[in-house]
Amino acid sequence: MMTKAKRKRNAVWRKIQAVRFEDIKVWCMRRLPILEWMPVYNWRENLIPDAVSGMMLAIQQVAQGLAFAVLSSVHPVFGLYGSFFPVIIYAIFGMGHHVATGTFALTSLISANAVERLVPLVNTNFTTSNNSEILGLSEFEMQRIGVAAAVSFLGGIIQVAMFMLQLGSATFLLTEPVISAMTTGAATHVVTSQVKYLLGMKMPYISGPLGFFHIYAYIFENIRSVQLEALLLSLLSIVVLVLVKELNEKFQRNIKIVLPIDLVLIIATSVACYCADMEHVYGIEVVGHIPEGLPSPKTPPMNVLPEVVTEAFGVALVGYVASLAIANASAKKFKYAVDDNQEFLAHGLSNVIPSFFFCIPSAAAMGRTALLYSTGAKTQVSGLISCVLILVVIYAIGPMLYWLPMCVLASIIVVGLKGMLMQFRDLKKYWNMDKIDWGIWISTYVFTICFAANMGLLYGVVCTIVIVIFRFPRAKTLNLKNVKEVEYKYKTEDNCESLKQVKIVSVNNPLVFLNARKFHADLIKIIEKDSTSSQGCEDVNKCEQNTLLCSFSNGSCHGESLQSCHIEQPVLILDCSGLQFFDYTGVSVLLEIYMDCKNRHIDVFLAHCKASLIKAMQYGETLESENPVFFESISSAINAVQIHRVRLTTGNYSKFSEQSEV
Repeated sequence: MMTKAKRKRNAVWRKIQAVRFEDIKVWCMRRLPILEWMPVYNWRENLIPDAVSGMMLAIQQVAQGLAFAVLSSVHPVFGLYGSFFPVIIYAIFGMGHHVATGTFALTSLISANAVERLVPLVNTNFTTSNNSEILGLSEFEMQRIGVAAAVSFLGGIIQVAMFMLQLGSATFLLTEPVISAMTTGAATHVVTSQVKYLLGMKMPYISGPLGFFHIYAYIFENIRSVQLEALLLSLLSIVVLVLVKELNEKFQRNIKIVLPIDLVLIIATSVACYCADMEHVYGIEVVGHIPEGLPSPKTPPMNVLPEVVTEAFGVALVGYVASLAIANASAKKFKYAVDDNQEFLAHGLSNVIPSFFFCIPSAAAMGRTALLYSTGAKTQVSGLISCVLILVVIYAIGPMLYWLPMCVLASIIVVGLKGMLMQFRDLKKYWNMDKIDWGIWISTYVFTICFAANMGLLYGVVCTIVIVIFRFPRAKTLNLKNVKEVEYKYKTEDNCESLKQVKIVSVNNPLVFLNARKFHADLIKIIEKDSTSSQGCEDVNKCEQNTLLCSFSNGSCHGESLQSCHIEQPVLILDCSGLQFFDYTGVSVLLEIYMDCKNRHIDVFLAHCKASLIKAMQYGETLESENPVFFESISSAINAVQIHRVRLTTGNYSKFSEQSEV
């Protein structure tokens, strides 16, 4: 008799034999997106814009790499490595065409906590005589990057584990107000950490709960130790950076290549510091020696992994959340799809593999992605081109950055966070759309300031879930149901063709972040069922020409062709009587549906809307229509459809009569 173990082995062997080559190919295409987009890459149309974007991205990557390495409490050269290796890995596994991964301020700040805790600062500098065999740096610096690499390694392992557990589908819990508040609070922390460099002060590393306030308390207590020369150079650098970047944004439509002010500032201040010997004359702190070339791979120190678990989870969650928000925004802007779960794998491997090359934790950055937008990047090739130029910097230009002032790097960091800090403007939007989301934003920001970015993110998610749980019982409709489709047919009184069917979708539940995605997917399915019905209205001029030819040919045409062209415009009516409450995500989904239908030439009307919903949707400034969108009832919406179609038909008959007379 066949044993149980043997039967299991046979079953496994049969499954292995059943795997076909096509199955392997499909799996590889899903997990290696580069195999999908690279073979169809349009070299003629996309190479030039990708090359230009890659050059501009390389400049920003070098500047931010040096700056964020300092923010991570490691030697600046490791920021250059962190701007090279993760970009290559993400280009292979990532799906975002415009996602510029690399060193990131928030993950650098989180990893700095582990570095400062496990390898505290001693009386040393970047050019100490106690050098290690790797890169010619001191043992102190190598111990520090070892801790940062361990954080990157473990954070990437956590992200890969989340990919294997298919936790990408749980990202709906990360609402936009929570992400906005968390990133804004973390950006405030980063700015605070750079104040000591901006002021030229020597101060101990301060972290932990309420560390934000302790830093400013220390600064005010030691205000007399501010270095005036460093302060003036910082102010000058910030003014120049902000002014030139504002001009670049204003005239980006007229000029194809923006001025790389980060690079210009780095070169100018390095030359000025060298010529004036600012390091010795004024005591301004500089970057110091930067080694040449790439390091040989080395395993991160595994003995410190248990001690950096907290920071690793922070890097994994905060880095992924910020990167996914950027990926989804770029996918929505340029109309392509991004798999949330695949992004877990891409960013996880972008942290795991580079950690063997002394890289700090990586993620996508809003400023770099905005640069790719403005310079017209098309695909991930722009990132690969930037890697080639960064390699040139690592091997040839890096040692020339010895005289770069640290206060200038701090200025680049602060100005680079402008996009995140400007999210304070979202408060007005949340206040007008949903005051509860406004309250969540404020409380999440305060929590992030008082503790840390990962704690603020956790608080925001828990707070959002608790509030929704308490709001649902107050709704009249307690059961979540799928949207249901009701069809109505109406005919005119004058023996003309029946009007086109009107789709009426009843919203039977509150619309919040928990069910917004499903509502959007269900409604798109309903819309796509009748997508072919709008083909007749794609070319009105062609229809008019056919009618005119008909009148010339036999004189007996009564405009049926023209009428049918216009009455085939489909209409979608959303019955919002069951929508008891909503949040910012729900309103955003409704506006997204409206714009999607508008692009499909579908008229959208909303009936039984509460005044708060109307106000929130009108605040979005997306509802651009000559006809009314909101109606008191379904019958009034249908009457408006009939009146609109009768007017179109009457106007078309008048135009037809004029053409016939000719």
